[in-house]
Amino acid sequence: MSTLDRMLIFTRVAELASFTQAADALGLPKASVSTAVQQLEAELGTRLLHRTTRKVQPTQDGQVFYERCKDLLADVDEVQTMFQQQGVQNLRGRVRIDMSTSMARHAVIPRLPELLAQHPLLELEISSTERRVDLVREGFDCVLRSGTVGDTSLVARPLGNMRMVNCASPAYLRQQGTPLHPADLASHHLVHYTNTLGAKPDAFEYLEGGALLSVPMQGAVTVNNAEAYASACAAGLGIIQVPCVGVLDLLRRGLLVELLPQHVAPPMPLTLVYANRRNQSKRVRVVMDWLAQVVDDYLQAI
Repeated sequence: MSTLDRMLIFTRVAELASFTQAADALGLPKASVSTAVQQLEAELGTRLLHRTTRKVQPTQDGQVFYERCKDLLADVDEVQTMFQQQGVQNLRGRVRIDMSTSMARHAVIPRLPELLAQHPLLELEISSTERRVDLVREGFDCVLRSGTVGDTSLVARPLGNMRMVNCASPAYLRQQGTPLHPADLASHHLVHYTNTLGAKPDAFEYLEGGALLSVPMQGAVTVNNAEAYASACAAGLGIIQVPCVGVLDLLRRGLLVELLPQHVAPPMPLTLVYANRRNQSKRVRVVMDWLAQVVDDYLQAI
């Protein structure tokens, strides 16, 4: 039995949490399945599975190894079929993506059914978070990133720019008045946004004559999440500056109001970032091309 065969057996045991069920699924004796996993653990020098009388589950090392096994086995399957006619049934395996909560909710996830209809054997893992993930260390195939990309070791594929808007709730404007110029902001509150709580929050920023200007503003609330940012604004806690993609629905429903349209922050670049791999799998390339089209369609629509 080859190492690849043992890896396949291990992944089935990990997925089914049972040696017996994995053996039934693979058509192998239970003893052979147990022996294969033991040999794999001996080769790696670590325990991969916690075994009890009631359940089987991966150890911490086992979970990391399981994730890598899934990718490797999918790549092997792709290599074995690379010279065959490529129908939708041949595009299989896992693709891990990270993006902001707003982009996932409003742009990408609503379009997922069409991708999976074309490629039903794909497995997509979508992380939606506002933090800057470590693409390589955390095992992402690609990341949809807003703002500047500072890591020059990664490949950056520009997808466009997101228009920024200034927003407040109707209740806030009734109470505080509507600012007509940045000079009016001294008496207003800003909902502060920062990726790391405790860091210095941003001021109100806007472009004027090609120069980026800023107005320091008071504000009692600081958040580190896009959904919380919009919710705090809708609750009347202050003004926000946000990509239009994140608040379009709230604006249309009248829960937020756009203000100071002539004094907005610079457009925020949106970039597809991935590791520099010469032999990137076809499934990842297909998903990245699909993401680029989805983002372009969405930015054009708003």
